[in-house]
Amino acid sequence: MLTYLFNYLESLDFPGAGLFHYISFRAAMALITSLIVSIVFGKRLINLLRKQQIGETVRDLGLAGQIEKSGTPTMGGLIILAAILIPTLLFAKLHNVYVVTMLLATVWLGAIGFIDDYIKVFKKNKEGLKGRFKVVGQIGVGIIVGSIMYFHPDVQVHKRVEADYKLQPGETVVTHVHTMNENDSVPAKWIVTRDMTTTIPLIKNNEFNYNWLIGDIDKSYGWMLFIPFVIIVVIAVSNGANMTDGLDGLAAGTSAIAGIALAILAYVTSNVRFADYLDVMYIPYAEELVIFIAAFVGACIGFMWYNSYPAQVFMGDTGSLALGGIIAVFAISIRKELLIPVLCGIFLIENLSVIMQVGYFKFTKKRFGEGKRIFLMAPLHHHYQKKGLHEAKIVSRFWIVAVLLAVLTIVTLKVR
Repeated sequence: MLTYLFNYLESLDFPGAGLFHYISFRAAMALITSLIVSIVFGKRLINLLRKQQIGETVRDLGLAGQIEKSGTPTMGGLIILAAILIPTLLFAKLHNVYVVTMLLATVWLGAIGFIDDYIKVFKKNKEGLKGRFKVVGQIGVGIIVGSIMYFHPDVQVHKRVEADYKLQPGETVVTHVHTMNENDSVPAKWIVTRDMTTTIPLIKNNEFNYNWLIGDIDKSYGWMLFIPFVIIVVIAVSNGANMTDGLDGLAAGTSAIAGIALAILAYVTSNVRFADYLDVMYIPYAEELVIFIAAFVGACIGFMWYNSYPAQVFMGDTGSLALGGIIAVFAISIRKELLIPVLCGIFLIENLSVIMQVGYFKFTKKRFGEGKRIFLMAPLHHHYQKKGLHEAKIVSRFWIVAVLLAVLTIVTLKVR
């Protein structure tokens, strides 16, 4: 909203109004605003939740310090949602297709989580929203996001190609200024395409088109593969974040680290000079995503003001489902979804630990009449709790692994 105001002020030669043209300035302002909203709004929300006696009901699973957490206010994900939405509405260009997509996904997934938390807290139903309804909601997000990414005319990629490249159906040539590398004797040749090209990590000439898998030369039916894939990614990552939200600060900290990596990827992908230098796809209009992800990082860090050990509030599904879904949709928007297994390795291993535990227990019970377990408890962070590690140490070590994975994700820009 403020962007339009400052554009008007700039037309009046108002001093400093031109700052809003810079992505770096608006991203910094979004981050700062997000932190302020988290801290100020968070305190008031926690007091309200306590007043309304909206606390977490904890089942005794024999974990150290678990019973002491009973009654801690939950639904703190509202703090995260507010700290993402308010700065984005203030500093991003709201007519941008990528911003609209991210706002829609954030509100939608936050609403699913809120309904789940509401049923648990107010209806005293520990099961919350039934799993099939959650999945239906996540499928809805996947369909909408996939459709926008595939059919919207503003969603396109510019790919740097060799001078003798032969155009394919639906591709046109475009010339970008200031895109000549020092070692090039001629300016780079770019093609504009609306196909669903994505990035394959660690592979030279690492562009992959979903249309190729079904032989869709005219790029008319690729959506039949792309949209289901988007649905799978959204479900997997949002549920992974939900599984990870079991220790104070774990999900928020891990998401913040992933968000910083995504911010770097979004910035280089949406800047034609960096895209040319790194020989990656250039995605026009995606620079506004840097504003959104800055607010996302600020929201996660600001939430840890109250959620770090010992937590004063839990995010609940309101926050965890939204965090994972946002990361998934954001990665898809900048064509980096195949990097998610690395970037979100913590979410992945938490998911896999549950799948392996349940699957092995059922298999051994059917085969031997007695169910056996791989881990002391799943998800994986509870396994380490059972081994006697303090939860603050577990969280710190998971953060370290998350930083390592984030760095590896960024390194894939150069290592192929």
